[in-house]
Amino acid sequence: MMASLSDFTNQDHVYIFVSAGQMTDLIHTEKELVHSLREYIKAEESKLAAVKSWASKLDALTRLSTSDPEGYLAHPVNAYKLMKRLNTEWSELESLVLQNPSDGFIGNISVHRQYFPDAEDETGAAKALMRLQDTYQLDSEAFSKGKLPGVHSNAVLTVDDCFDMGKTAYNDADYYHAVLWFQQALKQLDDGEEAVVTKAEILDYLSYSVYQMGDIPRAIELTRRLVAVDPSHERAGGNLRYFERLLSKQLNELNQAYQPASEEPIQLGTYTRPKDHLPERESYEALCRGEGLQMTEARRSRLFCRYQDGRGNPRLLLKPMKEEDEWDSPHIVRYLEMLSDEEIEKIKELAKPRLARATVRDPKTGVLTTANYRVSKSAWLEGEEDPVIERVNQRIEDITGLTVQTAELLQVANYGVGGQYEPHFDFSRRPFDISLKVDGNRLATFLNYMSDVEAGGATVFPDFGAAIWPRKGTSVFWYNLFRSGEGDYRTRHAACPVLVGSKWVSNKWIHERGQEFRRPCGLTEVD
Repeated sequence: MMASLSDFTNQDHVYIFVSAGQMTDLIHTEKELVHSLREYIKAEESKLAAVKSWASKLDALTRLSTSDPEGYLAHPVNAYKLMKRLNTEWSELESLVLQNPSDGFIGNISVHRQYFPDAEDETGAAKALMRLQDTYQLDSEAFSKGKLPGVHSNAVLTVDDCFDMGKTAYNDADYYHAVLWFQQALKQLDDGEEAVVTKAEILDYLSYSVYQMGDIPRAIELTRRLVAVDPSHERAGGNLRYFERLLSKQLNELNQAYQPASEEPIQLGTYTRPKDHLPERESYEALCRGEGLQMTEARRSRLFCRYQDGRGNPRLLLKPMKEEDEWDSPHIVRYLEMLSDEEIEKIKELAKPRLARATVRDPKTGVLTTANYRVSKSAWLEGEEDPVIERVNQRIEDITGLTVQTAELLQVANYGVGGQYEPHFDFSRRPFDISLKVDGNRLATFLNYMSDVEAGGATVFPDFGAAIWPRKGTSVFWYNLFRSGEGDYRTRHAACPVLVGSKWVSNKWIHERGQEFRRPCGLTEVD
């Protein structure tokens, strides 16, 4: 039988309409498509709702922050959350909006991204909070609730914020701080606060961090909680068996009976903070808190105030400087009304565009580099730049009687969240410094306080137990060298971390050259 052409043409085509069964399959397919369409609509609505929520939250935040930017950033939690928000959360919002073409927003955020803080900034801000926590002996809950000394604020840290703080420390193998922050995250989660991070995630990190701190009984207890929360956790069972074997071995070796983990929650003081490079860490931090001051009544009786006219300097005859003794030996004085508000604002205006991370000289190489023990931004201003700088330089010369012709430029520094400069000498102990061959060593330091600081930020001298607190418009002055040119090692000092506020200072380092007849040599090494 001859087949028709149409039979060959349609042989491989499936005629769905001839099969009710196949058509019913399409009904179910269409239903799935409609369900998928609904899910897509819900996702779009959810995305829009999320974007609206972001906009409302950020609108409220920016209204608050832009009303007083410096005051807002004075609180370290606000500064940390700004770093975190711009580095992490804005990226999440960007990803959300990128799900559909949004050229205007993406173009705008792309333009501004070059100015955003990066991961290093967020990490640095987190470490600054931990530094404040250590120096001022504040527990994690104080920070998470915004409860800082003398400060009432709505700046709070969420469960996820606390967990991220812990992760920052954990990734740096800093298990001491990791434990404190993971514990706080767990506490807030147990109290009913909502979070993205799960209890299992927190317990996983916390139990291992506690183990690293050497507290095996508590690590076992936390890991058992993890197993109860997530029985299928990939590491929990193995970790639990390992911890139990390790504890059993230790108890057998010490011939001791098992003692269950303490039921007291982990808090500041539960574990000992590891020692670091700074030998006077404890005394330095105590002074920052106002503890351990060596200002006795006998010493106080030797401190006086006076009018200083620069030994008859004509510029100070009509308006001498008010001078107060801050310490007797080594002699440290404070000058009141050294800078006017107008002068301070002009100095800050000139410095702000040039502020860069402050550097220190590497003791091994002599090369300038950044360091964790000096956390501030600084700029250098020349006298020729503005009459205010020239006037301040001249005033320093008039008051001290020392020439500033061989002094360094006026250095302006700003200490933000956790900003500090750990104990150091201003004078150089390295013979290879080129500047010493020309202008000599740093003979004296003249330090101007250009802001009040709400909490923290003192200048402390651990060797003899002195603390000098910032007072806007005042200055302090001391000699770094004896008359013989030998360094006075008692003048090792530090700028304490700023707890609340923003600290502005400027300083003039006065060198030896040109002072031969202004501050003649003494008869002994320590005159």
